[in-house]
Amino acid sequence: MVELVKIQSELRAPKNQYNAFGKYKYRSCEDILEGLKPHLVETNCILTLNDDVTEIAGVLMIKATATITNSQDKSVSVSAYAGIDPNKKGMDIAQTFGSSSSYARKYALNGLFAIDDKKDADTQKPSNTPAKPKTPAKIKLTIGCDSYNKAFEAYRDAKTNEDRNKIKAKVRKHYTNAEEILTEIEKKYKQYLAVKNK
Repeated sequence: MVELVKIQSELRAPKNQYNAFGKYKYRSCEDILEGLKPHLVETNCILTLNDDVTEIAGVLMIKATATITNSQDKSVSVSAYAGIDPNKKGMDIAQTFGSSSSYARKYALNGLFAIDDKKDADTQKPSNTPAKPKTPAKIKLTIGCDSYNKAFEAYRDAKTNEDRNKIKAKVRKHYTNAEEILTEIEKKYKQYLAVKNK
């Protein structure tokens, strides 16, 4: 069916919805239909969506079927399923059926028009990989402030050069003017040694 191939290659269905709790964008059934309408007019095709309620392994399901039919009465159909939870908190029975219908229809449309939703949050399993901690932004350290004095005291009281090198690395990691700070610390440390060794 050449019309379907054309629509699949040209359809753009942006993710216009935003889930504030999960902080991700997603597309709804309505977003897909809105993107489809101009293509259906251009190709002189009709799209129909039908729902059936069925039971699978004791679970109520909505079976949604999306069908595209061209002007020669040739058609292609794709179905998708979504479970129904009649006891879903905050919804009455009609809303639970409506929610499952929208979900099933969305995935029937995805299958029919080759829309890739593998990056959608509702199709991904939670990642076991911990998020990488953000690197804190470097700041400028004022010579003579408490943080500077603590850095100097740690440098002064370090037992080995290895410990001092670790302190230097920390200063370089956290401060934009690290070299200036280290120069002052070295200078102050030499003065300290000169007085100590008298």
